[in-house]
Amino acid sequence: MFSHICVGTNDFNRAQRFYTAVLEILGLELYINDPDKPWAIWREPGVARPLFIVGGPFDGHPAASGNGQMVAFAAVDRKTVDRCHATAMAHGAQNEGSPALRPHYHAQYYGTYFRDPDGNKLCVVCHHKEEP
Repeated sequence: MFSHICVGTNDFNRAQRFYTAVLEILGLELYINDPDKPWAIWREPGVARPLFIVGGPFDGHPAASGNGQMVAFAAVDRKTVDRCHATAMAHGAQNEGSPALRPHYHAQYYGTYFRDPDGNKLCVVCHHKEEP
């Protein structure tokens, strides 16, 4: 459905470190890292799209997070959700909802919410039943 999703940053080096730490847990690879643009791009290994991009706005104005906007990443299991949350917190994220079941979405929805150091809202969610 998506070609790419891009979020802005006002501190590229900080954002690149933050996303590299969190997205590695989800199995995504750093595909392009160009501090001169600046932008960094992640993808699933060997898959052309979709891409997740973080970078400075092209118009040269400061990046700003939006209210009501969020990027949600799929996790293979609940432990991965927990690890992403812990890693995000260790790299300067602001907690917006610790890992938990959220049955008001659906019975197996296990997710966490946090904001990156630039204020972009992120979610990491597993939609599967926990395996014994």
